[in-house]
Amino acid sequence: MELVHAIETRVSVRSFTQEKIKTEDLKELVRRAGLAPSINNSQPWKFLAITNQDLLKKMAKAVSERIGSLPVKDKEDTNRSFLSRIEWYSTFFEDAPAIIALLMKPYESVLEKGAELTHEEIDRMRNHPDMQTAGAAIQTILLSAVDLGYGACWMSAPLVAKPDLEKLMKVQSPWSLVTFVAIGKPFGSSARKSKKALSEIFEIIP
Repeated sequence: MELVHAIETRVSVRSFTQEKIKTEDLKELVRRAGLAPSINNSQPWKFLAITNQDLLKKMAKAVSERIGSLPVKDKEDTNRSFLSRIEWYSTFFEDAPAIIALLMKPYESVLEKGAELTHEEIDRMRNHPDMQTAGAAIQTILLSAVDLGYGACWMSAPLVAKPDLEKLMKVQSPWSLVTFVAIGKPFGSSARKSKKALSEIFEIIP
């Protein structure tokens, strides 16, 4: 598949068939993600592919419980309905054949070795290159999923239950869960949301 076709046809897929994903395809997705650029070429990542449906349901339950404990502005039905919608968007991964979780560990930048600044200070100054690194890897997975005939969705909402998810996934320091991608064969078709015109997002500074 041509890259431009994968870019133009990629959509966020949230409904999947129960067709299993080949281990070889999961490995290929991660192999490509590992080729993404990273800060100082630190490659501070590890990827966990989870296909255990019982574990996915436990993870979804943890997210659901966390969302249910969030404070709401008032107790009206509109707010309960809103939280119910948020819950579905945060837990639909339990019905996916697999998720690929991205773990990252701290890295030491070149600047840290010579400047009297903390890692956190440098990270803020450079606009969080660790998160930019994660984004590069996730985008590679999303486009590669299209290339291999799958649908996928990048998810950050489940991280409201990050400590619980890390415990269920047996993530240990120095690793930390950053985000994950739900993946599988699409069930039905997903409409592509409208995107801004090039004229709205592009400008040349001569």
